[in-house]
Amino acid sequence: MEMEEEARLLTSYLEARAAGDRRDMPEDLFLLVSRLTPLVNVDLLIQDAKNRTLLTWRADEFYGAGWHLPGGVIRFRETAAERVRAVARSELGAEVTFEPTPLWVAEVIDHTCEVRGHFISLLYRCALTTAPDAELEYRGGQPAPGQWQWHAACPPDLLPVHLIYQGFL
Repeated sequence: MEMEEEARLLTSYLEARAAGDRRDMPEDLFLLVSRLTPLVNVDLLIQDAKNRTLLTWRADEFYGAGWHLPGGVIRFRETAAERVRAVARSELGAEVTFEPTPLWVAEVIDHTCEVRGHFISLLYRCALTTAPDAELEYRGGQPAPGQWQWHAACPPDLLPVHLIYQGFL
């Protein structure tokens, strides 16, 4: 992306915000921001009475395909607590409670990524208060993006970026 185009994107977004537009940042601008500064994200550690961990399947251009802890980037003027609840709803169709202080904080830097390559990750221990959406449960075959499954151990196809959490799984 050329610098003029980057400046136009940012100016357009800031003008819309100043005019009261509160929509999420457009994807191309988000990717630009991710090249300029670390992103802060939350990851949800949800375990059941059998000590299994709830993971979701992801397949995208940034991290490839594999299981990962549900998570998401905190939006501007959004609290970490709000993002934890939003992730539970959007990725699992569920509600959670969680400890107010992160269980663990990690800095993840991937020097091979030009975009989305630097994160400050906040790991929250969560408990389901409603069941995950049964329609999204993985039931065999090739997992589809957005499906969830309980795991008794760290799966071999855990996304490499989430190997930092293998001691919790």
